[in-house]
Amino acid sequence: MIKPPIKLNPLQVGNVTLPNNLLLAPMAGISNVAYRRIAKTHGAGFAYTEMVSSYGVVRGNQKTFELARVDEKERPVAIQLFGADEEIMACAAQIVEPACDIIDINFGCPAPKVTANECGAAMLKNPPKLKRIVSSAVKAVSCPVTVKFRSGWDEGNINATEIAKTIEDSEAAAITIHPRTRAQGFEGAARWELIAAIKDSVKIPVIGNGDIEGPEDVKAMFEKTGCDGVMIGRGALGNPWIFSRTMEYLQTGIVPPEPTEQERIDMLLLFAKKLIQLKGERIAMKEIRQHVVWYVKGLPYANEIRRQTNLVETYQELEEIVAEYRT
Repeated sequence: MIKPPIKLNPLQVGNVTLPNNLLLAPMAGISNVAYRRIAKTHGAGFAYTEMVSSYGVVRGNQKTFELARVDEKERPVAIQLFGADEEIMACAAQIVEPACDIIDINFGCPAPKVTANECGAAMLKNPPKLKRIVSSAVKAVSCPVTVKFRSGWDEGNINATEIAKTIEDSEAAAITIHPRTRAQGFEGAARWELIAAIKDSVKIPVIGNGDIEGPEDVKAMFEKTGCDGVMIGRGALGNPWIFSRTMEYLQTGIVPPEPTEQERIDMLLLFAKKLIQLKGERIAMKEIRQHVVWYVKGLPYANEIRRQTNLVETYQELEEIVAEYRT
C-alpha cells in the first residue's frame, strides 16, 4: 500500500543546516569514524561520536581523543561530551570545538559506571547543576551546543518537560529526547507522547529517539510527535540502509525492498576494511565480531557464521567464512 509522502522542514541547529532530518545516534563502542561514514554514505544526515569524557579531554588522555576522532570528510558532525563539572565541560568543549560542527552533551547514559559519578542520566536528578553545565558550555564556544537526555531517573521521577525547558533556558540550540527512564535502560516501550509534549513546550528543535526499527517507524514518529528530526540507534546496527530506505519512503510513500543477502555481506566486508584502516587488523577483527551478529541476523546458517567469526583474526578469514553468500 502506498502511503502519502510527508514534507519536512530543513533541520536547522543553530548556524548549522543538516543535510536531512535523519540522525545517527551516538553509541558507546560503536560510533567510530568507520561506522559513521558508512551510515552517512547511506543517507544519514548527521552523526555523533560516541560519548567522550570531558575529564579525559581536559587531561589530554590519548584514548579519549581516539574516541573523539573525526574525519573531515564526514562533516558536519558532532562530538558528544559527558561530565558533571561545569568548568571542565566548558574547557573540554573549547578543546574539541575546532574538530566538529556541533557539541552535544550526554545526560542520558544509564550505565551504572557513568551515573555513579553523577554523569549521564544522573544529572536529571539535579536540574540546577544541569543548567549550569549547559550554560557554561554554550558560553565557552561559538558552535551550537545540543543536549541528549532521557525522560527521567525512574518512573516516579519523570521530568523530561522540565529538563527540556531548562536546557532551552540555557540557550542550547536543540535537544534529543529518548523517552525511557534511566531505570528502564532499553527495556519496555519508548513513550513517544513525551516527545510530543516536549515539542509543544519548547521552541528549539526537538529530535526524537527510541523504538525506530524501520522506515515506517520513522514516519510514524514524525506524524505522532511533530518532532523536527529522528535519531536512529539500534535500528541502524548492521543496517545502514535504514537511512536511504527511510528517505525514499518519506519522499515517495513506498517502502523500498530490504537489502539482499549479498548486499549485507558485501557491506559487512566493506565496513571491516574501513575499520582496519582506522584501527589496524588485529583490533578491527576483534571489534567486527559484534557487527557480524547484526549483519547476518536472519540469514541461513547465521549461528554458524557467528560461531566461526568469534575466532576470526584476519580479514581473509572473515572473507572466507562468508564466501558462500557472495556470487
